[in-house]
Amino acid sequence: MPGLDRELLRVSRSARVPIAVAIVLGLAAAALLVAQAALLAHVIAGAVGGRSLQSLRGAVAGLAAVVVARGVVAAGFEVSGRRAAGRVMRELRARLGEHVLRARPTGLRGHRAGELVTAAVQGVDALEAYFARYLPQVILAVCVPVLLVAWVVPRDLTAGIVLLVTVPLIPVFMVLIGLAARARSEERLRTLNRLGSHFVDVVRGLETLRAHDRDGAQAVTLAAAGEAYRRETMATLRVAFLSALVLELFAMLGTALVAATVGIQLAGGHLRFETGLAVLILAPELYQPLRQLGAQFHAGADGLAAAGQILAVLGEPVTVQAPAHPRPVPDPAVAALELDRVTVSYPGRGVPVLDGLSLRLEPGERVALVGPSGAGKSTLAALLLRLLDPQDGVVRCGGTDLRDLDPAAWRRLVAWVPQRPTIFAGTLEENIRLGAPAASRAAVRAAIAAAGLEPVVASLPDGSETRIGEGGRRLSAGESQRVALARAFARAFVCDAPLLVLDEPTAHLDAESARAVIAASERLAAGRTTLLIAHQADLLAGVDRVVELVDGRLRELLAPGLQLAAVPA
Repeated sequence: MPGLDRELLRVSRSARVPIAVAIVLGLAAAALLVAQAALLAHVIAGAVGGRSLQSLRGAVAGLAAVVVARGVVAAGFEVSGRRAAGRVMRELRARLGEHVLRARPTGLRGHRAGELVTAAVQGVDALEAYFARYLPQVILAVCVPVLLVAWVVPRDLTAGIVLLVTVPLIPVFMVLIGLAARARSEERLRTLNRLGSHFVDVVRGLETLRAHDRDGAQAVTLAAAGEAYRRETMATLRVAFLSALVLELFAMLGTALVAATVGIQLAGGHLRFETGLAVLILAPELYQPLRQLGAQFHAGADGLAAAGQILAVLGEPVTVQAPAHPRPVPDPAVAALELDRVTVSYPGRGVPVLDGLSLRLEPGERVALVGPSGAGKSTLAALLLRLLDPQDGVVRCGGTDLRDLDPAAWRRLVAWVPQRPTIFAGTLEENIRLGAPAASRAAVRAAIAAAGLEPVVASLPDGSETRIGEGGRRLSAGESQRVALARAFARAFVCDAPLLVLDEPTAHLDAESARAVIAASERLAAGRTTLLIAHQADLLAGVDRVVELVDGRLRELLAPGLQLAAVPA
């Protein structure tokens, strides 16, 4: 996978220094290997020739120093590879998180969350083997044979020719086997992604599955997926064992040919004993890096396959641009917010979701947005939140294009209540502070009171310090919606957010919960420019205008001065 290798190295800038150190240490290891073979051959030849130990003391000391130096270089070589691996793993995960959360906050169409999680966790972990073992072995496989052959050819041309002929055969067969191994590794990763994604979906919907008595069927499905992953793993291992057999065979034949050549030359008196011995010592060492390279290739293949998936995600175009030199953020409390001929399209959808849409929100105005499901109401809300930029047209505040603003600075001015709030694993207080991380304990308590969340807090065993979400106390739909309102109140209290976006806050709630959420929403909207996405007429009582979104365009249903009765429920 040379193209993927280059792309992976290109994006992993932080690993360049450790990789450069590994290259230098690889050259040093090759030079020390030649020195060790030459010194060892000299000592053995001298001992066989009857020289005294005193006369060989210098050679023995040099040999000992070379052996120690090889150990130090080998340790440094491994450390540099592991540092490169750690840096690449951190950088890839950071870039993936940055891309998904900042550059494409509305999500990745065509990618399942479970597959991305599997690639970002197990897949990136597998890159440690690639950078810590496979890539250093590539460096040795290049450096060692070149230096060894360069040393052997001037001293024994015949053995050098044998090495030059046999050594290239190993990479040729490695490429052939590598193609098969790549296909098996990619299929194995796809199977693992499907297994991981399905497992995440099952865990998320476990209560629903139990309620409909379908948990047993999902256990069977997971078992089948696990069995498919086992088969793919065994198929990958078969290819690995085959490659090891082929590489060992060629290395053994090459070493035997060199030994036969050296023996014939020694018997004919055409080669010095010391030189022939050095060549014999070096021959196995010349093939060893190539054999190890074949073995380590399979260790990094899974990581490369996962890296390919992550790089494909990183290659997805961004949906929110962050300008290099952002302009000062206008205040929606005094400046009008305007969508001017805005168009938004999604891949795979034949017609635009929003088609030349225009809407103006005056400071302090409350506008209700109605329309059928899938009409693009949440897309319009995402434009105001700068979770999405339009493909055509412009969203302005006080004449300033929102694309010229820092997205994080603009969002600090917006309080948002989504239709389906996410409750994260943590305490209730931590979940509320997502709306305003700098909120004090007093601000959190005020947000709880304003959102009507006090009865829920009173029912929790540890109050606002009770752990909720995954692994903690599960909240009902109404309770979750009030947590979202408390987040918005915290944002309003701490950041004095002048813009409020309510995305169907009473959807999926029972009548009692809906009434509580409506009352809290009205308190939150007081004095703020508000966009309310609603299906229920109860929510429209305090609005100034009602507009309907149909076929990507807006039309007025209730203008100022008209009666609410004109609006369809």
